[in-house]
Amino acid sequence: MNNIYIPPVVKNLLIINVLFFAATYLLTGLHLDDILAVYYFDSPKFEIWQPISYMFMHGGIAHIFFNMFALYSFGSILESRWGGKKFIVFYFITGLGALALQWAVQAYEVHQIIGSATNNGKIDLQALFQGEFNTSQLSMAQAVTLQSIYFGGMVGASGAIFGLLVAFGMLYPNAELLIMFIPVPVKAKYIIPIYILVELSLGVAQFEGDSIAHYAHLGGALIGFILVKLWKDKNDTFYTLYE
Repeated sequence: MNNIYIPPVVKNLLIINVLFFAATYLLTGLHLDDILAVYYFDSPKFEIWQPISYMFMHGGIAHIFFNMFALYSFGSILESRWGGKKFIVFYFITGLGALALQWAVQAYEVHQIIGSATNNGKIDLQALFQGEFNTSQLSMAQAVTLQSIYFGGMVGASGAIFGLLVAFGMLYPNAELLIMFIPVPVKAKYIIPIYILVELSLGVAQFEGDSIAHYAHLGGALIGFILVKLWKDKNDTFYTLYE
C-alpha cells in the first residue's frame, strides 16, 4: 500500500490547526475562540498576537474540514514546487493580506459612520457592546454595523487558502478539478476566477445574516496573485503537463 505523502510544512500546518480546533472545544474555560480570533485594530478586544493566531482558529467542523482539505490538496503541490520556506512565507503573507483588506473595508465603514477610522472616544464602546447607544449619534443600522466591526472576531485560514487557490490556478491553469455538485471535471483557469467573482459579489452585496468575511478571502486572493506574478519561474518544467 502506498503511503500518502504530505510535505512537512503542510503537515505541520494541518497538525497545528487541528490542535487549535480541539483546544477550543476541550478547554472552553479559556475562551480561546475569543482570545485568538482577530478583531478590528481599534477594538478594545484587539491584541497584538491576533493577526497570526486567527489563521489557526475555525468556527466549526465544516469550516476547518474544507480549509484543511484545500490546504492538503493545493498546498502539497505548491510546497513541492516552491519548497517549504517559500511556501510558508506565501501562506502567512496571504493570510496577513486577507486581514489587511478586511480591516481596510471595516475602516472605511467606520469612517462613513463616525468620520474617522478610529473611535477616539466619540462613541461609548462599552455601552455599544451591551447594545446601548445614543440615538442622536447613531441609527440602529449604524449601531449594529459598529458593534459587528468592533466586537465581531474573525477566524479561519480561508484568506491564506484563497491565496493557495489563486496560486494553483495561475501555475496549473489546465489542471482539472472535481467540484462538488458539478458532474464533470473543470479546469482550474475557469472555476477559480468564477469562485473569486462570487466572493466579490457576496462581499459587495453584504446580505443580512452573512457572517463570512468575503473581503478577507479576496485579500488573500489578491496578495496570492501578486506574489505568484513576482515569483513565477518561467523555466520550471516539472508540471508542464498542466501548463
